[in-house]
Amino acid sequence: MSEPADGPRSVALVGPYTSGKTSLLESLLFISGEVGRRGSVRDGNSVGDASAEARARQSGVEVNTATFEYNGTKITVLDCPGSVEFAQETNNALMGADFAVVVCEPDIDRIWTMGRLFKFLDQNKIPHAVFANKIDESSIRVAQLIEALSNISETPLVPCQVAIRDGENVTGYVDLITGNAYDYSDNQASEQLDGTPDSVSSRQEEARTQLLESLADFDDSLLENLLEDKIPSQDEVSSFLRDTLSEANVVPVFMGAAEKDWGVRRLLQAILAIGPGNESLARLRGVDMSSSAPLGQIVKTYISPHGGKISLARVWRGEFADGTVLNGGDRIAGMFSLVGQQQNKISKAGPGDIVGLGRLNKTVTGATIVPQDSPESERLSIAPELPPVYSFAVHASKREDEVKLSAAIAKLREEDPSVLFKLVPDTNDSVLWGQGEMHLRVALDRLKDKYGVALATEIPKVAYKEAIRKPVSQHSRFKKQSGGHGQFGDVHIEIKPLPRGGGFEFENTVVGGAVPKQYIPAVQTGVQEYLVKGPLGFPVVDVSVTLTDGKHHAVDSSEQAFKTAGRMAMTEGMPKCSPVLLEPIYEVVISAPSDFTPNVQRLITGRRGQVLGFSGKEGWAGWDETTFQMPQAEMHDLIIELRSLSLGVGSFEFEFDHLQELTGRLAEDVLAAAQSEEE
Repeated sequence: MSEPADGPRSVALVGPYTSGKTSLLESLLFISGEVGRRGSVRDGNSVGDASAEARARQSGVEVNTATFEYNGTKITVLDCPGSVEFAQETNNALMGADFAVVVCEPDIDRIWTMGRLFKFLDQNKIPHAVFANKIDESSIRVAQLIEALSNISETPLVPCQVAIRDGENVTGYVDLITGNAYDYSDNQASEQLDGTPDSVSSRQEEARTQLLESLADFDDSLLENLLEDKIPSQDEVSSFLRDTLSEANVVPVFMGAAEKDWGVRRLLQAILAIGPGNESLARLRGVDMSSSAPLGQIVKTYISPHGGKISLARVWRGEFADGTVLNGGDRIAGMFSLVGQQQNKISKAGPGDIVGLGRLNKTVTGATIVPQDSPESERLSIAPELPPVYSFAVHASKREDEVKLSAAIAKLREEDPSVLFKLVPDTNDSVLWGQGEMHLRVALDRLKDKYGVALATEIPKVAYKEAIRKPVSQHSRFKKQSGGHGQFGDVHIEIKPLPRGGGFEFENTVVGGAVPKQYIPAVQTGVQEYLVKGPLGFPVVDVSVTLTDGKHHAVDSSEQAFKTAGRMAMTEGMPKCSPVLLEPIYEVVISAPSDFTPNVQRLITGRRGQVLGFSGKEGWAGWDETTFQMPQAEMHDLIIELRSLSLGVGSFEFEFDHLQELTGRLAEDVLAAAQSEEE
């Protein structure tokens, strides 16, 4: 059995919005003595959620970092945003922390809000515990909470405490590891009781048996002891729990009320006593710890208008010093221990440290860092990029800001790589993509406040196209006489529809030199220039044009004349071809808990979608995947309604599938809107 890990520790606080993560951070900082006065999100003076964007929303929008000491051990806490729209921030931080504490309210109705979080923790073998917060406000029993959480966790949950109650009110707890009972005191250390109250004796025995039996599933020596009715000591239980947790095989459950400091000291003690350290996590991440060569990874990037760029780095191995030149040529220009927005200068960082590195201009979030002269033999994994689900079309509010936009977007993406910026050629829109409306609103605030670029937004245009239903033969002549050489081009063309997805074809069947060969490419150019905007006002697709005949003039014909003649022929012929509007159809796959599948299907059909089928999501117990096709015009705010009906956990991926005819009132509305824009 192992001893408690040495060296610094790092803990990621994760969990849903309103669960109390930032309040827990304030309590941790106050109890450790790092701050003399506890702040609060409501009052706008907390160490966490200190950015202008977070203050405005009273909600975390990025990872906040705070390093402090407790009982001689350095602990770095990464306070992660709770909104699903900032899940990329949370996932990136989790890949660099020793240990995660899932902060949740004892509210069984909201358990599904943590489904994706628990799945990420399980899939990536991240050791984690649960802190059931706000137990002073709930009558839900911890055993009920554990039972509910077991529906979304692949890793077994084990109780470490049993609540002592006075009626429905929690007044203290029994520690299942030490066997001691405590009475909660607001904003003070809990007071140890003489013995265990009779009211909890049976629950204590039952819960401790559950704890030991869960640990015995992963430890043969403990199993033998239990079979022989040998009761393990306090130290042995701690060691068994530490070993099992270091492999991410169990999830210990603690409880408390962060705003009153209930249970927070016990949580801190558990972080030191049973929480994994650098060696354990490095092994799970596949880091070669037999080498002493310095190795680190950037888990977050901060940029401030005045302080510049700070790269938050996890040191896995070896030691980095201020001034070290890294792979890629960046030189560390300042090294800091962070407490919120406060930067405390340090000179070096070793294994297990999470520190801020100054002015790494070429180094991005997720990058593996080593000293410049070290062989870069390892590339550490990062959290997979989440697919975008929401977008705005954007343009600079002031024309003079257009030139600054590209650089501002680049800096924004350094802070938040989950924001994407794309130019859509079909609509000429510049589109900002992200994880939801709030996510993009925060991005827009940063662009304006940090980088001085204000953007106006609108719903992105739908990439409508048009095609034709029937063939037409067209003869057109361009003739112009203006003194000297004139202009002359005469063409006969056949315009025919192609099957959907057929694209564009141009053929030449002219015989006898009626149109000289050197002018035929010009005819094709004129035809294609017209196809950019057809009779309905949209790009034309799936059409074949054949040049069948024509005439030329020995003096007045030219490439320009035949190009104009080709364009004229299309202009005159296309309206006769029964043009029809086409709308883009996407194939979409929604993932959501099975309880919400009927609601998902109603959502799809209510947006002109066609369900293709649904089945259980592979590897996700209790989840379904629903595959369907839906017009692009119906998808802009799909994620908002989907999250609303699935407690925030539903998501989707999509890709273009085909173009489909749009007729009737909907087509008339599209054409009327397009005509109105032109006017």
